[in-house]
Amino acid sequence: MEVKIGVQHAPREIVLESGLAAEEVERAVADALAGKAQLLSLVDDRGRKVLVPADRLAYVEIGEPTVRKVGFGAM
Repeated sequence: MEVKIGVQHAPREIVLESGLAAEEVERAVADALAGKAQLLSLVDDRGRKVLVPADRLAYVEIGEPTVRKVGFGAM
């Protein structure tokens, strides 16, 4: 699952590939925004943990990973 996180006052978004289901990511974001957690904590496919303060979240985009096309296509 590809997750893009926008952070307030940061020029770039955080993009990570996670093995979590969309519902699990959505639940973690909802808990952070509801004040149940002070940090949004997600783990990517490589085992790296991403922590974002809940009060700095601008947006979270959850979607399927993009498949990169390789090779030459017919024109």
